[in-house]
Amino acid sequence: MVTLRPATKDDIALLKRWDEKPHVIAAGGGDDWYDWDNELPRNADWGELLIAEEAGRPVGVLEICDPAKEPSHYWGSIEDNLRALDIWIGEEEDLGRGLGSLMMRAALDRCFADEKVTAVVIDPLERNRRARRFYERLGFEFAERRLFDQDDCVVYRLTRAGYEALLKRS
Repeated sequence: MVTLRPATKDDIALLKRWDEKPHVIAAGGGDDWYDWDNELPRNADWGELLIAEEAGRPVGVLEICDPAKEPSHYWGSIEDNLRALDIWIGEEEDLGRGLGSLMMRAALDRCFADEKVTAVVIDPLERNRRARRFYERLGFEFAERRLFDQDDCVVYRLTRAGYEALLKRS
């Protein structure tokens, strides 16, 4: 079982250490994803940073945001009532243990708990075939191939109907 809790300033050193892991760098395109010193604690109505824990031990981090409201406009012009996710597992030894599926399920439950949310979007790097297969297994569907800054990404979308089908399969 995985639980989600808000990330705090106490997590900064851990998050910075995870940012240096080769599998995290590869998934992010080499960019510095977050300035943790300034991001935490975040109190924003457009998004949240969450730590995933297994039996009280941090194993990953997620960002859930409203892509239409987040201030950098990373997603550009995008419809209302969506949520966007970023997810990564911190330690190499935690990869391939099913934690990503548990983290995604907890995040999707959180997103779709808001009745207004119609879909969740995610944007793995085009070359990250493993991540893309993972999202497809969860029911995410290809929406478009797109450049975000210099990163060649594939945008996937999980509709509320897709989420409900996922619940039935579980």
